[in-house]
Amino acid sequence: KVFYCCLVLFFLGFQGYVDARLLVESKPDRDDTAAYARWLVSQNSWGILTNVVSFSDGVPGKGTGVPYFYLTTLDPTARNALKDHRSSLAISEYPLGTCSNADPESPVCAKITLTGRLVLLEANSKEAEFARTALFTKHPEMKGWPKGHDFQVFKLEIEDIFMINWFGGPKPLTVDQYLKYKM
Repeated sequence: KVFYCCLVLFFLGFQGYVDARLLVESKPDRDDTAAYARWLVSQNSWGILTNVVSFSDGVPGKGTGVPYFYLTTLDPTARNALKDHRSSLAISEYPLGTCSNADPESPVCAKITLTGRLVLLEANSKEAEFARTALFTKHPEMKGWPKGHDFQVFKLEIEDIFMINWFGGPKPLTVDQYLKYKM
């Protein structure tokens, strides 16, 4: 309960601020659960892991649904993930500015939690190269972050999905449905 209270207070802090970037894809019908979930992840650029983190699931318009992160062990998020891989990424529609005047906690303003394992990618792998391109495209500032801070590429291997995008409770969505959906 404390986590959710902090999450709500965090998002309320952004009530007067909306990221002014252009949406790449239009908002899908809320009844198309896989489409809505993939849209919500691909359009966002940050969420809450154990604290606020930037992420990318691919270059704009070509999201894979798999969140990648550029993390340093100077921060507890990466340090903890190296000891215990269990993680959850919470993402809200609110910062996209597509909730009209709805409160961030309202079921009208979608939210998704991706739960799974936060794993470090092999530095020279093709997947890490893909992830760096995706991250640096969405977050160009990352390229210039200090080398001495030893930033590394992580990904969330999704095992479970919880999404609310309207009244009536969470929408049923399997990881397979989510990952196979083509944007």
